[in-house]
Amino acid sequence: MASRFPRPSRRTWVPVGAALALAVSCAALTRKGAASRAALVRPEISAAQVPAAAAPVQAPGSEERPVEPEKKPAEDPFRGNFDAMTADLEKEARRYPGRMAIYVKDLKRNWEWSYHADDLFPAASLIKLPVMIGVFEKINRGELSLSQQLLLRRRLRVGGSGTLKWWKDGSRLTVKQLLEHLIQESDNTAMRILIEEVGMGYLQRQFQQMGLVYTEIYPEGLSLQSGNVKYENFTTAREMSMLMEKIYRKESVDPFSSELMLDILKRKRARSRLAKSLPVGWEIAHKTGLLRRACHDTALILSPDGDYVLTVLTGQNSSYSFAKDFIARIGRITYSRYKGSADLYAQASSRRE
Repeated sequence: MASRFPRPSRRTWVPVGAALALAVSCAALTRKGAASRAALVRPEISAAQVPAAAAPVQAPGSEERPVEPEKKPAEDPFRGNFDAMTADLEKEARRYPGRMAIYVKDLKRNWEWSYHADDLFPAASLIKLPVMIGVFEKINRGELSLSQQLLLRRRLRVGGSGTLKWWKDGSRLTVKQLLEHLIQESDNTAMRILIEEVGMGYLQRQFQQMGLVYTEIYPEGLSLQSGNVKYENFTTAREMSMLMEKIYRKESVDPFSSELMLDILKRKRARSRLAKSLPVGWEIAHKTGLLRRACHDTALILSPDGDYVLTVLTGQNSSYSFAKDFIARIGRITYSRYKGSADLYAQASSRRE
């Protein structure tokens, strides 16, 4: 079928193609010319002509303040006294002819100083301190009571310190009374009655629960013989001090037991060793020991310038009186630094435990 439109001839396409080619060339020239004009019109801008960024505006009252250097806490003015005291203690300790150990700790400031504090010494009557704590633990468990009465039997009588050895057979004493005799008179018969009640095995296990590593208790160690024994009850200055500190901080057994133990320790009758030169108005709660050439004292001392624990152990002594005087001198050194004064010392009669 014939087309409605006539087929263009070759002569018709030539002018059209030429026109398109001309239009493309003109467009290219136009773009190139525009770019050239822009390059001529656009000036070069130097870095100096670029405006600086505006400074931030601070709000009123927000001015920057200089950073102050961190202030160190002021040193306790008593530090010098404590250091001088420990220097004096060391000089005195080095002059001692026998074995000895010292441990002192300021319970207010937690400063401590020691000299051979982990050396082993025969515990002597210091063993009665953890025995008392063990009895209070029994009471705390409800297995014993302070008012419970125990019987004094002939087989439980023991010589040495204390007055119960003179009491009649069949006498009855409460646990509280026995504890008071145990500490205040260092009564050996009271200790034997209490150990009979709570059990030696119980105490041996309880010593470990108290945190004691070197302090142990054996029946042989309770012997009063002067020579060596097969199983000695050893202790250290550090461990005795640890027990006293726990009592002071009401951490031994429970707060009530700690308060009662502290009261019993304060009422020890013999005013010797660390208690001998205690200044008037001060308080001391302590336990002494004396056996097999060992002479000791462990104490809580309540002073105007802070409370502290002080333990002095001595061994291989040729003279008990010399050892007692030495322990008293150690006490005086600490008293003079904790605001003690020589003219206020309460001189008390010395009595062997």
